[in-house]
Amino acid sequence: MSRRTLVMGSMRELGTVGLVAGLGSAYAAVLIMTSSFLSTMASSGGGVGVLLGSVATVFILIALYVSVVVIANCVDTVIAGRLRHIALLRLLGARGPYLRRSVMRATALVGLAGGVVGAVAGVVLADLTRIVLVARGTLPEADYGLIHPLVLLGVAAVVAAATLAGWLGSRAVLRVSPAQAMSGTASELPRSRAGSVLRALASLTLIGGGFLVLLLSMWLGEDGSAAGFLAAFLGSVVSATGLLLGARFVIPALVGLCARLVGAQPPSVLARRNAVKDPLRTTRSTMGLVIGVTLVTTFASGMQALRASIATWPTDAEHQGEMDRILAATTAILIAIVVISSVIAAVGFVSTMSLTVIQRQREIGLLRSLGFTRAQVRSMITRESIALSATAVAFGMVLGLVYGSVGAQSLIGFGTEGFVWGVPWLVLAGIAVCGVVLVLAASRAPARRAVTVTPIEALRIEA
Repeated sequence: MSRRTLVMGSMRELGTVGLVAGLGSAYAAVLIMTSSFLSTMASSGGGVGVLLGSVATVFILIALYVSVVVIANCVDTVIAGRLRHIALLRLLGARGPYLRRSVMRATALVGLAGGVVGAVAGVVLADLTRIVLVARGTLPEADYGLIHPLVLLGVAAVVAAATLAGWLGSRAVLRVSPAQAMSGTASELPRSRAGSVLRALASLTLIGGGFLVLLLSMWLGEDGSAAGFLAAFLGSVVSATGLLLGARFVIPALVGLCARLVGAQPPSVLARRNAVKDPLRTTRSTMGLVIGVTLVTTFASGMQALRASIATWPTDAEHQGEMDRILAATTAILIAIVVISSVIAAVGFVSTMSLTVIQRQREIGLLRSLGFTRAQVRSMITRESIALSATAVAFGMVLGLVYGSVGAQSLIGFGTEGFVWGVPWLVLAGIAVCGVVLVLAASRAPARRAVTVTPIEALRIEA
């Protein structure tokens, strides 16, 4: 049995790492190859390529950031369910840093495999699309390259992101003591009070500082300064980092409020209890999805606010219509580009739900032995998924509306009276529909797997 299997379990538990790495690498490869094709066909030489490369870099970095969050949460969830095994390894003489390095190696190797497969798929897809477009006359004949060297750099970035995520997600390994194996405890050790206080203070400081910078960006936008948008970007990053750092204090409370809406039947009561019983697990499950929804909503809200602001400018109808068409097309392109980050976040949500259900098979077996039917177990898991995903979608929408509207104000606040909220109703409705689909995807397979295990078999599983 390999070290990876001892610490991280089966390949099924590492499957999310490979899938996320593959999606991120394919995304990077497509953007890099597209920038290369457009640069080759541009008559102005390399200037367009540099501009497109810069834009592609920003979106690749966003996807990598989401990938790190999702993979780290996945690793954290897997380790949280295998603390008893890790404690036994510690009792047998294994050192915490050694086990942590084995986790990092496992995520790096799986990330490398997923990254290579994703890069190959991305390059093939980009080349096939380019061949079709050239054949149809949409793209001109030119000396296009089959692969760009930066694709390899994209794979390396994905592997580095997977390794970093393995390091971040495996922090719990260092807190497991051999005494846990002797006492039979399998729960995660609580964080120290001092550490929680420091985390809360750091989170509040970053959130407060970030929103002060956002207010500054709007003031700069009203003054017509070009630094306004840069300040808005900085404020968004700082405040979002603070929210990510303090998510464990906020997300469980929001999930608890949302879980009260799923009903009062026994499956609903248990779903509400499960959704908030483990605050860290709840945060792991939802935070990646919050980031994905926030990204899509931010771009859509920002572009909607720009369109609403420009509509008030004193220009002729023809010029107004042309600007509106340009902004509408730009909105569609930006959302299409950034949506892959939301797909990565959705994959992480589904995987985390599946892993947590697998880790609770003994609990589900106990419920079955006490009289819960298969339908009630499926209902409980579905309602828990509804509470988690609804909270993530709602919270992400609110953040996105704030960030997007503030960003638009920092750009063209000088030409608009008051503050303009960008509310993209069509995009919000699409996100809500996707949320329903996500609930079904996140609950259907784990629930089906959970009820296939008989109560006797489930009760034999070690706690």
